[in-house]
Amino acid sequence: MEIKEFDKVLLKTGDTAYIVDVLKAGVAYVVDVDKIDGDIETTIVEQNDIEKVLS
Repeated sequence: MEIKEFDKVLLKTGDTAYIVDVLKAGVAYVVDVDKIDGDIETTIVEQNDIEKVLS
């Protein structure tokens, strides 16, 4: 799966996130995660943490 900067993705946790930076394509990404309480959490995720690209 090809993931690019600014893509909206679904994480395996069920959270929606936006790719902020590609650290290494196919390996790791910095994402802003939309939390249920309305907060945004910036974190690093690996490719296998991503279920699919939404847009």
